[in-house]
Amino acid sequence: MNQRTIFRWIHIVLSIPIVGYIYSPFDQIPNYANKVRFFFVPMMVLTGLWMWKGSAVLRLIRQRPAKQEAAESATSTAWISQR
Repeated sequence: MNQRTIFRWIHIVLSIPIVGYIYSPFDQIPNYANKVRFFFVPMMVLTGLWMWKGSAVLRLIRQRPAKQEAAESATSTAWISQR
């Protein structure tokens, strides 16, 4: 299984308690409101964002060290030439 399929299934499984929260009787909502609010919803948001823009984040992470090394070598060369 690829990474996208795994995140899709995590996203679907995490949505089940949210649906239960929405459609449960009103008197039972306080029992698990904090779990839904502070765990299930943020995890769903993170998995959804990762499925949507995860490749862009990985691309930025992979490109950053090369740009940093080039910038560091350029600043060290400029500093040496100023002396």
